[in-house]
Amino acid sequence: MTYTYETDGAAIYAQSFAMIRAEADLSRFTAEQEPIAVRMIHAAGMVGLERHIRLSPDFAYAARAALMAGAPVLCDARMVSEGVTRARLPADNQVICTLWDAQVPHLAREMSNTRSAAALELWRPHLKGALVAIGNAPTALFHLLNMLKDPTCPRPAAIIGCPVGFVGARESKDALWTDQPAPCCIVEGRLGGSAITVAGINAIASRTE
Repeated sequence: MTYTYETDGAAIYAQSFAMIRAEADLSRFTAEQEPIAVRMIHAAGMVGLERHIRLSPDFAYAARAALMAGAPVLCDARMVSEGVTRARLPADNQVICTLWDAQVPHLAREMSNTRSAAALELWRPHLKGALVAIGNAPTALFHLLNMLKDPTCPRPAAIIGCPVGFVGARESKDALWTDQPAPCCIVEGRLGGSAITVAGINAIASRTE
């Protein structure tokens, strides 16, 4: 017996987003925010995720304006950076992940911190006006917040903070939402991850035309 299934990629895509909009409660999102929430739900395969998505009022505008101005996208993990659809980026924006830079192991030992956190020290030349995307490591998000406590540290234009996991994930996102050193987007609690974070980036990039 052979299986019959939808084989048209465009049709699958359209039906998926139609199902999300029919089943999810998107009423609290603005027209600018809704595509971000929808793509995050799609990446998670989870209607109900919308209850945990939080976007500061100016996040969508600030993130899109940064991309239009040519700002880089700074990613905490290769799983995030590799998922960004380069063709959607409006200004041939750089996508930067410093996690595997040769300096990082030494920095981590020097800082007594994780490599994910130490890698952010190499962001400093690129951080001003950037779109930051943290989808893996709570330690990276905590270290970014500590960096931004210093008034001399360059400020990003917007932050997607969606690290996933059991140790520090909820707490790091709560801290970002409380501090809001820049317009931000989080997924509350233990939920998050690289796919959801990439979905947010690609949604922002797709709306910059």
